[in-house]
Amino acid sequence: MTRSFIVIFTAIVLDAVGIGLIFPILPSLLQDITHAANVAPFIGAMTALYALMQFIFAPVLGALSDRLGRRPVLLISLAGAAVNYLFLALAPNLTLLFIGRAIAGLTSANISVATAYITDISPEEKRARRFGLFNAMFGLGFIIGPVAGGVLGDHWLRLPFIAAAALNGANLLLAIFVLPESRPGSRETIDLAALNPLKPLRSVLEVKSLLPIVILFFIFSATGEAYGTCWALWGSDAFHWNGLAIGLSLGAFGICQTLAQALLPGPAVKLLGERGAILTGVAGVSLALTVMAFAGQGWMIFAIMPIFTLGGIGVPALQSLATRQVDENSQGQFQGVLASAVSLASIVAPLGFSSLYFLFRAEWPGAIWLSVVAVYALTVPLVLGLRLKTAERVAG
Repeated sequence: MTRSFIVIFTAIVLDAVGIGLIFPILPSLLQDITHAANVAPFIGAMTALYALMQFIFAPVLGALSDRLGRRPVLLISLAGAAVNYLFLALAPNLTLLFIGRAIAGLTSANISVATAYITDISPEEKRARRFGLFNAMFGLGFIIGPVAGGVLGDHWLRLPFIAAAALNGANLLLAIFVLPESRPGSRETIDLAALNPLKPLRSVLEVKSLLPIVILFFIFSATGEAYGTCWALWGSDAFHWNGLAIGLSLGAFGICQTLAQALLPGPAVKLLGERGAILTGVAGVSLALTVMAFAGQGWMIFAIMPIFTLGGIGVPALQSLATRQVDENSQGQFQGVLASAVSLASIVAPLGFSSLYFLFRAEWPGAIWLSVVAVYALTVPLVLGLRLKTAERVAG
């Protein structure tokens, strides 16, 4: 693995760590600051704000990287993340905590630039495998983040933020010295209109063949939100799991997904093609979710984890397919729009799935997983109907 990939993958891990780091400490931190008995509304608002900032700024950073080059945008976002985590460590009140979390969402929008960087330096035949590693690194960050947040937060509630600042600072130094530019910017003049977050979205959606891909990214991301939203509640309601059992089941799920995304996408795409790999992933996850819906004993959930791993090949295959639908001068902008679709899903999907869960909770907690299967089913006609192109320019 080249030094460039080490820096990019480290940035991806840190983005995911930054999301998960705050989860274990947020309730206690908010209670300490607000002295409120019920901090759930603050947690929901802060989570939505983080995702909203990603939604707004991912296409902006992506479009800027098309014009300025990937490297300067990545360096600025890494520096901003390091400074912002120090800001969060020192924030004395709720307002500043919200401001800090908003800035954290903005800097984490660099994921669109990281995706474009990988596209720039990867030949088409290797993209599925490298996007698999990309998603595996993100999954690894989601495993590390909550664990690190819980362990460090036991010593001091603000310590996880200081650790995140140090890690981002170290990665910034590494990037300064070893990260080359993947492609020169277009050097076009940047006007205020180019910074309109809706402009990249509008430009991409004007190319009708790209709309199904954006919708597919939204659906895959939305279904992924169901696990974080409902898994713990369902495990407690269906099997009377305690915190340890819930943590072990989520950990097993995360490890299986990480390994699958790191190892399987390349061979799967070579064997099945990108379209076939996506559909195989959907089929594997749908089968596992159906078993979960009807499972009568907790051990069955651990038994089906290998089936879940098939789902790990779908998103990397879709990412690889997506990169071939626009030319190299529009990759940053397009990846920004896709990242915005992911962020939008993380705003609306938890609300939808939590409402569905509480609708069916008393009669059949497992029904939530069949609703996720129903959403997954929407991807099948979209995938089958994709018009694949070698490249299609998106006017920027």
